[in-house]
Amino acid sequence: MKKIITGLFILVITSTFSQTFNAKRLDSLFLLLEKNNRYMGSIAISENGKTIYTKSIGFEDIATSKKSGINTKYRIGSISKMFTASLIFKAVEENKINLNQTIDKYFPTVKNAKTITISNLLNHRSGIHDFTNEADYLKWNTQLQSRAKITERIAAGDIVFEPDTKGQYSNSNYVLLSFILEDIYKKPFSEILNQKIISPLKLKNTYLGSKISLANNECYSYTFDGKWNKENETDMSIPLGAGGIVSNPTDLNLFIESLFAGKIVSIEHLNEMKTIKDKFGMGLFEFPYFEQKSYGHTGGIDGFKSVLSYFPAEKLALAITSNGINYDNNSILLCALSSYFNKPYTMPSFNNIAVTTETLNPYLGTYSSLQIPLKIDITQKNNTLIAQANGQPSFPLEATAINIFKFDAAGIVLEFNSDKKEMILKQGGKEFLFTK
Repeated sequence: MKKIITGLFILVITSTFSQTFNAKRLDSLFLLLEKNNRYMGSIAISENGKTIYTKSIGFEDIATSKKSGINTKYRIGSISKMFTASLIFKAVEENKINLNQTIDKYFPTVKNAKTITISNLLNHRSGIHDFTNEADYLKWNTQLQSRAKITERIAAGDIVFEPDTKGQYSNSNYVLLSFILEDIYKKPFSEILNQKIISPLKLKNTYLGSKISLANNECYSYTFDGKWNKENETDMSIPLGAGGIVSNPTDLNLFIESLFAGKIVSIEHLNEMKTIKDKFGMGLFEFPYFEQKSYGHTGGIDGFKSVLSYFPAEKLALAITSNGINYDNNSILLCALSSYFNKPYTMPSFNNIAVTTETLNPYLGTYSSLQIPLKIDITQKNNTLIAQANGQPSFPLEATAINIFKFDAAGIVLEFNSDKKEMILKQGGKEFLFTK
């Protein structure tokens, strides 16, 4: 549920079809990632409802060297929001609720509840603060939380903006939608999810998560700082329909294919989900590829990162789930798309240079930018440069030149000019100037 900076992926789409699918290219990338200890995760690509490629590398559990496979299950984070939005629209079709009703009936203590609508929750226009951004969130996120406690935390937050005046991503919106579903169906969210989506679609590897179970082919998640470190587990009583679902790529592809085929909600309601306002749909994002559009969502919780995307014109579904990244999921997605659409692709190079403490010292300090409201602290540990943006976890940087460093997991490049006390942040095709 916690977000990292990610860039939009853009690629020119041609009319080439999957009979020219370049599986060897993707195989080569995953071999390179595995050889260089860069990635742990799975991918599935499907066209017209038929899987045309799957791959899995890494471990479910590093401590026991238990390898992952195509049936390994991952926490999918905010991709869960697609399921929750679908459930809300099913409730609308069953005349249980309507999008324009306000939420004061369910949450009288939430500020502006008398003017915030179901619709505002769905497309992140409620103005309710994101409780996962609270300073103490990581102090209690591994502990069981009651509905009353989570609601109290959400209600205690300040209003970010007046309802329906703008859009801003907030996990609180979808936790509240989960509670609304439980109220109208008088069942736990897990049962509603199973009854309305999982069982009808025969999703064999999808359910609301609980404590991670290796015996059930689930995997732990990891972060990398020279070695893989096991991440703590968010207690799944917290994210619910905002980020609590477990699945794998083949199930995710079946879900999104069914959604766009009108098998979960009506095409009319799917079109509402797809309608973008201030960058947000209702449970969906739009990913542009020049003339072409795909729809889907990304996800992140603990060390898990995932992406699910669907191209309606080609009936192409792509799902990536990972439990350890030292290389950007978005770059893997670009490789997959170039393999399908027969476009050029350059394999990554992992040739880094050794640097000394004396080399790194001039770069240390706190940097700020006039372009974005972000401060970044640069420190060093064991001849490795460490970056930490305010309110975000720290991450190690690898030297590709004496003054250029990268963090592949988020597609970040930092270029230093110590004489001018400047640093340029490059990500997603954009550049931002920072000054020490």
